Amino acid sequence: MTSREKVIASLNHREPDAVPADLGATAVTGIHVAALARLRDLYGLEKRPVKVWEPYQMLGLVEEDLKVLLGIDVEGIPAPETLFGFRNENWKPWRLDSGLEVLVSEHFQTVKNEAGDTLIYPRGDRTAPPSGRMPRDGFFFDTIIRQVPIDEERLNPEDNLEEFGPVSPEDLDYFSSSAKSAAATGRAVVATFGGTGLGDIALVPAPFLTHPKGIRDVEEWYVSTVTRPAYIRRVFERQTEIALENLTKILPFVRDAVDVVYICGTDFGTQQSTFCSLQTFRSLYFPFYKKINDWVHRNTGWKTFKHSCGAVEPLIEAFIECGFDILNPVQVTAAGMEAAKLKKKYGDRIVFWGGGVDTQTTFAFGTPGEVREQVLRRLEVFAPGGGYIFNTVHNIQANTPVENIAAMFEALKEFNGRK
Repeated sequence: MTSREKVIASLNHREPDAVPADLGATAVTGIHVAALARLRDLYGLEKRPVKVWEPYQMLGLVEEDLKVLLGIDVEGIPAPETLFGFRNENWKPWRLDSGLEVLVSEHFQTVKNEAGDTLIYPRGDRTAPPSGRMPRDGFFFDTIIRQVPIDEERLNPEDNLEEFGPVSPEDLDYFSSSAKSAAATGRAVVATFGGTGLGDIALVPAPFLTHPKGIRDVEEWYVSTVTRPAYIRRVFERQTEIALENLTKILPFVRDAVDVVYICGTDFGTQQSTFCSLQTFRSLYFPFYKKINDWVHRNTGWKTFKHSCGAVEPLIEAFIECGFDILNPVQVTAAGMEAAKLKKKYGDRIVFWGGGVDTQTTFAFGTPGEVREQVLRRLEVFAPGGGYIFNTVHNIQANTPVENIAAMFEALKEFNGRK
């Protein structure tokens, strides 16, 4: 089977002749630039600086030579702009505090503060307050909360909709050309069109806006789901309307070149529990995700991708009911998220994308042998009957031992050799 055939089979809950794998197709299935640089060195690939395609998490662009070597089956179409609101173009060199030289967009504009932290500017606009901070000797950026004082009398849902507007002709051209290029690889294609993630906590503070208005403090946003539900609901209503208008415009430019659409990165789980009750999810989020998923399934052949970290097992049935086809990152070490339980209870109704190795423990601190053992165990649970795409539990972090990364892919290869 070709890469795309393997992925399509698994997405439709048919067992392919080998478990398909993703690395770098989305902002939640990627690899930090530092780890990627070491991996390229390990395999003796051409020595050149890695490109930072997602600067918020400092994710590296996985290039064709490594994809072929590792047998990657998924190609990604990123959103036109990064989380800091600029396009990746006219690459320039930049150094991390570790000394690693990478390539970043010309709009990647930073400054060091007195503590040695790196501050980054939204849209590359140095006249605006910085919107991200990478601690000295750190590996990625944290959002700088720029919440202005809230005046309840003047609080307007439109302020939290500033970033959601009509898709531009420039973006339509970008999606058209990107879809053609991605499809030409022979891999399955995952597209991130943007605008469909309701209450995604990475997006609420709007690190891509120069002067965000509305409710932009993470804590205040969570509180508002209880104290200002009508406000949040109005934001979601209008955001969903705009999203469907944009998807309608995008569809003719990509059509069957896309296989999966990234809908939502909103996290609903902690290590031990959900962020909200099932009742709150059903009343506040469910109706709008169902509208989006229903439109996708009615008008396209795309599968819909839902990312949520944490202990979300109590919500999985609702995820399925509102139309999500895929769940990522499958954090199997969180409470109630045991791999065998998930596969048995939901494996014929939702695709698990991730869960291949635990990035918080074994992958980061174990031996290559322990990584191999865990990967094989997870594959033995998730692979039968299809409905599984291999990836780690979230992005591969900067200090992950490169020998462990290699051991993970060798274990996948070993498992697929048994089929």
